[in-house]
Amino acid sequence: MPWTMDDYPASLKNFKPVIRKKAIDIANAMLDEGYDEGRAIPIATDQAKDWYDNASKKEIEEYEDEGDPQSCSKEDEQYDKRPELMDEGEHVVAHENGWAVQAKDAKKPSKVFDKKSDAVERAKEIAENKGTEAVIHKENGDVEKRHSFSE
Repeated sequence: MPWTMDDYPASLKNFKPVIRKKAIDIANAMLDEGYDEGRAIPIATDQAKDWYDNASKKEIEEYEDEGDPQSCSKEDEQYDKRPELMDEGEHVVAHENGWAVQAKDAKKPSKVFDKKSDAVERAKEIAENKGTEAVIHKENGDVEKRHSFSE
């Protein structure tokens, strides 16, 4: 379940609100990409602290002015509706608007990129987080290359 500023892990309760908000954003993004809650929380906490220590005062103020953390991104919402896709590999396929990244058997892509290289990078990132594979297709649909991230 995605976290918000009103509903978050107890381990974040003693942080400044801006650090808590950043940790929630990071953790939610990690959950969307297939990370386990037990891994997402400590990683997000460390990254939020690092961000706060290295951000300028202006960056922190701008971030504080943004709305509450979002529960999940539009591009990854397919996994909420069809959790079985978490076990499927990510495919890069030709699309009428460029190159699409989508889980095997997904009804629609999670995101479409102008450049194939950007789509490949994103597919590999998602597949690595899910522990599956990234399958890169040629424009004609044939498999060009496979990148395995299974354990």
